[in-house]
Amino acid sequence: MDFSVLRNLISRYCAGEEYWVDSRTVYIGHKEPPPAAEAYIPQRYPDNRIVSSKYTLWNFIPKNLFEQFRRIANFYFLLIFLVQLIIDTPTSPVTSGLPLFFVITVTAIKQGYEDWLRHKADCSINECPVDMVQQGTVVRTQSSKLRVGDVVMVREDETFPCDLILLSSSRGDGTCYVTTTSLDGESSHKTYYAVPDTMAFKTEQEVDSLHATIECEQPQPDLYKFVGRINIYKEREDPIARPLGAENLLLRGATLKNTGHIYAVAIYTGMDTKMALNYQSKSQKRSAVEKSMNAFLIVYLCILISKAVINTVLKYAWQWSADHDEPWYNHRTEIDRERHVVIRAFTDFLAFMVLFNYIIPVSMYVTVEMQKFLGSYFIVWDKDMYDEELGVGAQVNTSDLNEELGQVEYVFTDKTGTLTENNMEFIECCVDGHVYIPHAICNGQILSAASSIDMIDSSPGGYRREHEDLFFRALCLCHTVQVKEEETVDSIKRGIHLGKPTSFYISSSPDEVALVEGMKRLGYTYLRLKDSHMEILNKDDEIERFELLHVLNFDSVRRRMSVIVKSSSGEYLLFCKGADTSIFPRVVSGKVEQVRARVEQNAVEGLRTLCVAYRSLSPAEYEEACHQLSDAKLALKDREQRLAQAYDLIERDFTLLGATAVEDRLQEKAADTIESLQKAGMKVWVLTGDKMETAAATCYASKLFRRSTQILELTKKRTEEQSLHDVLFDLSRTVLRQRSLSGLSVECQDYGLIIDGATLSAVLKPSPESSGSGNYREIFLEISRNCSAVLCCRMAPLQKAQIVKLIKASKEHPITLAIGDGANDVSMILEAHVGIGIMGKEGRQAARNSDYAIPKFKHLKKMLLVHGHFYYIRIAELVQYFFYKNVCFIFPQFLYQFFCGFSQQPLYDTAYLTLYNISFTSLPILLYSLIEKHISIEMLKRDPTLYRDVAKNALLRWPVFLYWTCLGLFNACIFFFGAYFLFDNTTFTSNGQLMTTNTQMMFGNWTFGTLVFTVLVFTVTLKLALDTHHWTWINHFVVWGSLLFYVIFSLLWGGIIWPFLNYQRMYYVFMQMLSSGPAWLGIILLITISLLPDVVKKVLCRTLWPTATERAQRVRADGVHEGSVSPATGPDPSPVAGGGGSESDMLCPARTCEGERGGEGVRAARTYDSMMSHNPNHLLSQPLDHAPSDGH
Repeated sequence: MDFSVLRNLISRYCAGEEYWVDSRTVYIGHKEPPPAAEAYIPQRYPDNRIVSSKYTLWNFIPKNLFEQFRRIANFYFLLIFLVQLIIDTPTSPVTSGLPLFFVITVTAIKQGYEDWLRHKADCSINECPVDMVQQGTVVRTQSSKLRVGDVVMVREDETFPCDLILLSSSRGDGTCYVTTTSLDGESSHKTYYAVPDTMAFKTEQEVDSLHATIECEQPQPDLYKFVGRINIYKEREDPIARPLGAENLLLRGATLKNTGHIYAVAIYTGMDTKMALNYQSKSQKRSAVEKSMNAFLIVYLCILISKAVINTVLKYAWQWSADHDEPWYNHRTEIDRERHVVIRAFTDFLAFMVLFNYIIPVSMYVTVEMQKFLGSYFIVWDKDMYDEELGVGAQVNTSDLNEELGQVEYVFTDKTGTLTENNMEFIECCVDGHVYIPHAICNGQILSAASSIDMIDSSPGGYRREHEDLFFRALCLCHTVQVKEEETVDSIKRGIHLGKPTSFYISSSPDEVALVEGMKRLGYTYLRLKDSHMEILNKDDEIERFELLHVLNFDSVRRRMSVIVKSSSGEYLLFCKGADTSIFPRVVSGKVEQVRARVEQNAVEGLRTLCVAYRSLSPAEYEEACHQLSDAKLALKDREQRLAQAYDLIERDFTLLGATAVEDRLQEKAADTIESLQKAGMKVWVLTGDKMETAAATCYASKLFRRSTQILELTKKRTEEQSLHDVLFDLSRTVLRQRSLSGLSVECQDYGLIIDGATLSAVLKPSPESSGSGNYREIFLEISRNCSAVLCCRMAPLQKAQIVKLIKASKEHPITLAIGDGANDVSMILEAHVGIGIMGKEGRQAARNSDYAIPKFKHLKKMLLVHGHFYYIRIAELVQYFFYKNVCFIFPQFLYQFFCGFSQQPLYDTAYLTLYNISFTSLPILLYSLIEKHISIEMLKRDPTLYRDVAKNALLRWPVFLYWTCLGLFNACIFFFGAYFLFDNTTFTSNGQLMTTNTQMMFGNWTFGTLVFTVLVFTVTLKLALDTHHWTWINHFVVWGSLLFYVIFSLLWGGIIWPFLNYQRMYYVFMQMLSSGPAWLGIILLITISLLPDVVKKVLCRTLWPTATERAQRVRADGVHEGSVSPATGPDPSPVAGGGGSESDMLCPARTCEGERGGEGVRAARTYDSMMSHNPNHLLSQPLDHAPSDGH
């Protein structure tokens, strides 16, 4: 029997439509469709409650405990605690239970408080009042009570309570203006549209009479994509179907602006809204320090097990003799005698594990978490990283990667908006090979600029004049620019004035605003879009009206956009603008060669170029285009693919009109930042979608490429002349030959690689061959590894992520950083070890998806060279110090077993075991890890080579780890055997007490253990004091306060008979020990001997083998003026100073490139092609030319 139908019906009625189909049907106002339409099936959707919290009152304790005990260290200490409860162990369960309870409690309180804040935020959102239309009236209700299908009314400046489809607005044309700042950071007003059939409903009663359904896709998180259609039912007529897209969808969190009110229907509610779907956290990134911590933890776990095994074996070897097995004072019970030897051995092994378990520092994890969380505020509070223009500072989206900022080896950066300002300025346009520059206007006539292309006089003839007018009209019509009044955009003032001082242009694309502004300066002014008609003012001061019929929106695949308009004479025109590679193949007529030459020349000068073309459509061609677009827009499935096919059929057979050139100026101090990063040993790669010539000019201006750089090209143009295999091997031989010569007395050649997207796809394409020519990926890596800088042009967003992933997976496994400002950079930001978003003009998608966000590219220098350096130094010391002080703590306990017959007797009192990591030694290292500055901030910024001293996880390598461990073992031996020799000779006093003849102290294991513990606490604290370079009153208070607290606690703990204790073994022990003068001398002597080797080692290393950092510290200590030249801090005129491996050597020589291109608009006006054709090593010696000024 087939149960599939029954199963589907059950799923449909019980689970809801969204769980079994790809689309959902929304009944507007919950009205059933007419009987002739499809069957009405009520559907279940989530309510409009937003739940961003993680816990509830009932599941907090079990869920939080489960998550915390998933950490290996916490689970390990839980097992130790249970062992202490189950079997007879030498230490109290309190000794491991209390630290574990402290760590778990602190973490639970922190996470509980954060979740409580999320609960409060959720309640304020869910209880927000909303106006809902019911039975022709407006009813106020709570946001959480909204359901899919409800019709709501939203007033100006109110936030949309859920995802809505616009039905009508108070504006006559059915449009409304919306800001999406809370979603993507874009503050500009975006226009949304109601379908023509519902825009006429202006009152609640009219809206309530609407009889329609909406079919749309299931919820998905992409903010910029939506596919649906609305079916409008009228009496005795077939339903009218209209397409719905992203331009009809109002997203939750966006705000209504410049519109009195709107009516809209809810289609996605609660956790189905796009904003809620974007709450999902990104994949967890782990830092190199965390990986080192886990590796060290495994080593110490092996040491712990080894200690337990050795002591267990030696115990039974010791007990082989009957006298040792059962001494006269400690006879075993019958139960112990009858227990099997294997059971007894295993129990003893567990007991030794418990005794030595403190070598695993459980408190280290909570200290590291606190250090990262509190330390991240130093980036947020940094005033140097605050941008006055934007009014924002740096943001930290995750504190787990602070120390990774000090380990970056590769920097992948976007170009537009990241290296450049994304503030476009119209420079010139070219029509049929004739160049026009703004402001070159005399008596109303447009004058052509001086150019290398043949020019004609300023009174063009018929054919020329016709193409000129078409070109200017095309740029005035082919865009998505809006005309705004000043008071409607929240005091944001930009753009140019349009004859009146209160209106200007805004758009989501700075390029479009620059082009429209440029057309106004050349005599053609775009006025407005009104009633689907675009109005422009021509140079004869006549208003021309064009009916806007269709907009073929821009996308990154097509790299072009088009509009279909109807002129007042009834002619149908298709205008298109886009990248030259997407326009030229579709052109059938026009002066292609002249325009191509000008485009290439502008690209070499670093200008952004676009080509403009048009096509005249006959009525039949227009009807066919309408039919193709309508069918594609109404499709619910594969709408994007069908639209792309329709666009491809329509956008063809163009006549080329001309091209434009827009300048995107380099950001302030961008060149200085790149130069500093390269000196610090980082490889900088620029990944951009721009033309090769444009990107290369920007790279020279930003000093990524230098005058000494030899450019290696791996582009489609070259692979068409040679096979990819031959090109790769030629480049490989070039760089390897130079590397073999670099060991001789030959100047190191600096290489720069340029690769485009098409060639990269061929390189990364998997080959069926396992050897020979199939190994392109490794050859490419070898070439790029030997280049100081790499430019990847014509990159798709996915290719950017593939490049980052390729470098991450290479055999060196370098730490990567990706920085960008737009949505197309999100994939590489998420892929890199550290992702940084720039809060630029392309929205805040990059900033929202990044680990850190900064206002400008120049702030990257301080974030890496200063904050990253400090974070790494601090946490590396924290990790090594924790393992060191626990070795010092537990190894004497191990040695003590050799002197107590392996009886599992503790050396320290229970209170000392419990409080050592929690109270006595925790605060000094936490404070050190927050405020230590081993070198000044100014020195780190002035000398980037100091970054190399901490690169490649230098302070957490195995040799350094072994040094700290051996130092801990040495100190532990000094503590134990030094105290042992003080207790060497004993004698009985007159009252029967056993006293030491050396120190006149009472002889006993608790006195011995207290002496060892006192030396231990003072030594490890003073060791940290010796490592501290930056002393403040807080350091003094915490370091000396911790030692004072230990003394006061010991006096109180041993000076009072505590009634809640069933033993008083520590009574008077500490005070009696301090009453002995030789004991004081012994303590001071043991501390000095313990610290002496580390001091000697530091003095020798600083004298004989100083690092760049230590040389800089010496310069600072000697009082040398900061501006003087020194081996560590002086200006670096030619080669990069400092050490580094063979890869770092590839960065030399790091000479300064003339003519930095900054905010003043300096353009890279050197000819890239001529440089490459004449001498690849030669850069023009003249400074870079300035851009044309307003009075050109």
